[in-house]
Amino acid sequence: MTSSNPKHNIFWFRRDLRTDDNNALFQALKSGLPVKPIFIFDRQILDKLENPTDRRVLFIHRVLSDIKKQLQSLGSDLWVFYGNPNDIWKGLLENGNVLSVFSNKDYEPYALQRDKEVAELCAANEVGFLQFKDQVIFECAEVVKDDGTPYTVYTPYSKRWKAQFKAELLNSFPSETLADSFLKDNSGPLPTLAGMGFEKTDFEFPDLVPDEEIIKKYEHQRDIPSVRGTTRMSVHLRFGTISVRKLAKTAMKLSEKYLNELIWREFYMQILWHFPKVVKESFKPKYDRIEWRNNPDEFEKWCNGQTGYPIVDAGMRELLSRGFMHNRVRMIVASFLTKHLLIDWRWGEAWFARHLLDFELASNNGGWQWAAGSGVDAAPYFRVFNPHLQTQKFDPEAKYIKQWIPEWNSLQYARPVVEHEVARKRCLEVYQKAVGPNSGN
Repeated sequence: MTSSNPKHNIFWFRRDLRTDDNNALFQALKSGLPVKPIFIFDRQILDKLENPTDRRVLFIHRVLSDIKKQLQSLGSDLWVFYGNPNDIWKGLLENGNVLSVFSNKDYEPYALQRDKEVAELCAANEVGFLQFKDQVIFECAEVVKDDGTPYTVYTPYSKRWKAQFKAELLNSFPSETLADSFLKDNSGPLPTLAGMGFEKTDFEFPDLVPDEEIIKKYEHQRDIPSVRGTTRMSVHLRFGTISVRKLAKTAMKLSEKYLNELIWREFYMQILWHFPKVVKESFKPKYDRIEWRNNPDEFEKWCNGQTGYPIVDAGMRELLSRGFMHNRVRMIVASFLTKHLLIDWRWGEAWFARHLLDFELASNNGGWQWAAGSGVDAAPYFRVFNPHLQTQKFDPEAKYIKQWIPEWNSLQYARPVVEHEVARKRCLEVYQKAVGPNSGN
């Protein structure tokens, strides 16, 4: 491990995998003590992953390798561990040479519990545990109604978000200018993918630099899955390989519609923080009375892109192939699963969580509950997307469909798993029985 162990502070990389414009890293580097940067591959998360070629682990491993090389060029290093965070921290704190631990806040339920336990461990060792805002412009309790309660409808939330916004919120934290403050020492090699139960595979990660031309045209192209009309920055926001301040600054200059999408992300994050029950329950309780069909054979056809509905199948195959799905198509496939097939939104949410490279709990949960009608500011249950009309509107020449379904328009293509009008009628009957007639809530 280390050859020397002077008094130092620790910076803990988590969902902020970059050395530039990183708030907690900046605060650590200007604290007056050498900074030892660390990352922990958390077994409590990794052991639950079923796919040995999970792209998210590969993405993190590749980014950490780049950060490690960058720090080594400065005479420092990145200390990377694999195990249970509590066990790792007990080892890091036992010699008494750590004054404080710096990290950026994470607002998901597991992260909040993990950080609570690490904070208690630090307190027991008389070590400071300092956390900072970094992955959002406004934290979960910063944009609320006049009476202090959270917003559960997007439009008034976004209006308050914009009203409270000040330009200084986008000021960067120039952590990259304080490189001399890193601990001058070296660690061992990165844990190998194989040693953690994963395999290397080749695939392309989205570019780190947002394409400004795409952002300029975002409002007009974002719903067309056959063109590159979205920035694919969701992956980088998820892992913090790009600063949200940098992205918001670009959005404010080029596209309010794009900025609105960043605000949607923060809207769903504050919903998860204020209402953690949504992880397992419908935000609107009566929607948990729905009698889902949950047919496993139909679910398998949906998962594998074999429903006989081309726009749905194209999206599901794109997900399996690339770990990504166009946002408009995400809405279509989610509506199809919950309303055409009457399969519990939690099944679909879990499938997305397993396969999406940009999986983020708050947005995934919010999107699925929106589609099912059970969430905040959700589509009313009687709004059932017609896949044929969605195709005519957003993929009229079937360019997207042809890209992912080579057997489309041939006898080899799957027959429709259900007829649209039959499914729509069945959906309305089942939903009405659970939540009452003509209720959007």
